[in-house]
This record gives sequence, structure tokens and C-alpha cells, in this order.
Amino acid sequence: MDTDEKYGINREEAIELLNTYIKNPNMLKHCYASEAVMGALAKKFGEDEEKWALAGLLHDLDVEIVNADLSVHGLKTVEILTEKGVDPEIIDAIKMHNEEAHGDKRNTRFQYALACGETVTGLIVATTLVYPDKKIASVKAKSVVKRMKEKAFARSVDRDIIRECGKIGMELNDFCQLALDAIQEIAEELGL
Repeated sequence: MDTDEKYGINREEAIELLNTYIKNPNMLKHCYASEAVMGALAKKFGEDEEKWALAGLLHDLDVEIVNADLSVHGLKTVEILTEKGVDPEIIDAIKMHNEEAHGDKRNTRFQYALACGETVTGLIVATTLVYPDKKIASVKAKSVVKRMKEKAFARSVDRDIIRECGKIGMELNDFCQLALDAIQEIAEELGL
């Protein structure tokens, strides 16, 4: 079955869409890191890796359009992806990664996975950047977990959302290890 028929969008089209709406190179890297983490989570749980990875890749599509305003972040993405005919489950997970804009609560493994999976990428990258070599290969999961406890470190990263990994059946240490391993696989692409 052709990818377009399965999801309404393939990876190449998703990247083209990202490059249309996102200009900040660090935000693009965040989307790629989120894609990697979501693919790894899907693999772990026997879910559809391509579908979950596409959700990770596209989840912040409107962040620059809405100037990162969490009260509306995700609404434009839902509109854009619905118009393109993207799989409703992908759209739903993307919508629910930011509960604030929708007034609903996450309630599926896919929704929780995207929320905690994309959020942990910020903590992992911030941890990497305080290492002398600034290389993700040097980072250990226990260092990421330790940074979770430091409220002043990467202050904008919502630790409560990362802890939602428990709602997908993962302990924090294992979750951070899986996410770290996934991001290390694309370290060169991320410049880390």
C-alpha cells in the first residue's frame, strides 16, 4: 500500500510542509528528534512506526505561525493537516500534545507518547549542550533523569509531561534511555 493512501502524507511531503512553515533550524531539529523518539516508542509497543514518526515530525507545524502561543498552538496544524487529508489519528495525537489549546485531556497511548516523547527531546538536547564536547554520544540516561530534578535547568521543559511516560507503561529511566538512544541515531543530522 502506498504511504499516501495509508496516512494522507508521506515523510518527504511532511518534510516539505515543515520547511514551508518552520524556518528556525533548531525547531526543525526538534521535529526530527521527536520523529525519532516516536518511531522508537512505536517499535517498543508494537505500534505503527511510520504513523507515530509522522506525528512526531509534524507536531509543531504551526509553532511559528502562532508565535508559540500555547493557548492556540496546534489549532492551525489540525486545520492544515485536515485539509491535506492526513490520517485522523495522527491529527488527533498532534492536537492533544498541547491540551491547553483544546480543553480536552489526553487519553490514548498515542497521545501520551507524543506529548512526553516530544517534551523529553528538549531536556535531552539541553543536557547535551552543557557537556564539554556538546555531543549526544557522551550523554547518559541517568544524567537526563538527574536534570529532571533541577527546576532551574531547561526551565521551559515541562517535567510533568515527561512523567506521563508512566501512562504509556514506561519507567522514567527506561523512557529517557529509549529517547536518548533514538536521538543518538540521528545525532549527525542534528549536529549533536
